[in-house]
Amino acid sequence: MKLIMLGAPGAGKGTQAEILSERLSIPTISTGNIIREALKSGTEMGVRAKSYMDEGKLVPDEVVIGIIRERLAKDDCKNGFILDGFPRTIPQAEALDNMGAAIDRVIDLEVPDEKIVERMSGRRVCESCGASYHMLFKKPAADGKCDKCGGTLVQRKDDHPDTVKERLRVYHEQTEPLKAYYQKQGKLAVVEGQEAVEDTTRLTLAAVEG
Repeated sequence: MKLIMLGAPGAGKGTQAEILSERLSIPTISTGNIIREALKSGTEMGVRAKSYMDEGKLVPDEVVIGIIRERLAKDDCKNGFILDGFPRTIPQAEALDNMGAAIDRVIDLEVPDEKIVERMSGRRVCESCGASYHMLFKKPAADGKCDKCGGTLVQRKDDHPDTVKERLRVYHEQTEPLKAYYQKQGKLAVVEGQEAVEDTTRLTLAAVEG
């Protein structure tokens, strides 16, 4: 099963991607995480990404796409994968299609903007392994510590409330058009995000199986 998770920042798609990854035994591929992996391992695309990041510039599409291509070629993706954070734009989606990555389903997790702004301040991320938590909806067993690796949980700068609205504006402008793109391909399934993670998960699983 090859899946894409769509949804505005803070909609909870990362959490759903992790749950699906465990249920389906396929890897979750988060753009931020694989760029960090490429930087650590010093791949050609990783070195190119670092040169942009060192200058404080956005990593261009061609490099991000190259890193995605490298990651999808690994053995653990043979039975499928879940893309979280890619594609973000129509050109990236077209590049993914051109790679021959035949996506089975695109799950669009819908949550109202005002709910997202409310949620974001509670999100925490493990600085070691990248696992995500929420102080209300997905608490770690030990306060401030990752359940998976024991790493320290931190609040990312882009989760601060004063930056959330700008991120939502960019999402609606650049990424939301992907809904129509995948709707035309007959691959889009819309899931209404619920207050309880398990309720959203039930709807997400039904959308994947449907």
